[in-house]
Amino acid sequence: MSRRGEIIVLNAVLIVAGALTVFPLVWMVSVSFMTPGEASVFPPPLLPTEPTLQNYVDLFARGGLGRYLANSFFISACATLLALSFNVMAGYAFAKLRFVGRDAIFNTLLGALIIPAQVGMMPLFLMLKTMGLVNTYAGALVPWIASVFGIFLVRQFALSIPDEMIEAARVDGAGEFRIYRSIILPVMQPVLVTLALFVFLGSWNDFMWPLIILTGEQHYTLPVALAALSREHVQDNEMMMAGAVVTTVPVLILFLALQRFYIEGLLSGSVKG
Repeated sequence: MSRRGEIIVLNAVLIVAGALTVFPLVWMVSVSFMTPGEASVFPPPLLPTEPTLQNYVDLFARGGLGRYLANSFFISACATLLALSFNVMAGYAFAKLRFVGRDAIFNTLLGALIIPAQVGMMPLFLMLKTMGLVNTYAGALVPWIASVFGIFLVRQFALSIPDEMIEAARVDGAGEFRIYRSIILPVMQPVLVTLALFVFLGSWNDFMWPLIILTGEQHYTLPVALAALSREHVQDNEMMMAGAVVTTVPVLILFLALQRFYIEGLLSGSVKG
């Protein structure tokens, strides 16, 4: 096969793979505009016969989706800010500051990566229960305050920052916080965006921990609320698809808008150091 033929075949395969990947999302949006019961026939239609917004109206008017949407935004935004505050400082410290036991502590943290997150949920829940943080936003935010992956990602990127730049600032009389704020943070913009997007998407889509810690319906996030609604409206496929669209579209738009920084930060963190 000629070089031109190989390129045509490769592009055809990529187009088919892309179409198969996007089709479920497109069909989800299509079903969300169908009338009740329209998607339950076999074979299911690809497009709505008479598009309607009634499913979205019902979700927000009767299902209280607006409250759950606000809860998800609040928790995800706070989780992102907390993760950036603690992970970035810790990652920078492990990369550029010298203190007793630095490498031993970091290696111990890396070893914790092999432990599934689900293993620590029960002990964490019992601790938060003792502290009175069950069914609170603070309790939902605790697992996102710091993560081994976030610290590792920031550290790998920070290792690429020349030590000479930091030493020159110290010689000029800049304090450690001034160096961190004025030199380190601007340089680490790609990894900051990557970490922020990673945490926001993770906390937005998280189901297990909010289900455990948020026992009151008024504190539910979107994934938990949709799971509860699906039990009440088990036959309302169109309404559930509308809820899935509301859950998916905001983070999809955010990811597409920031994917260049996200990929750049991941690649930098994987090859530096």
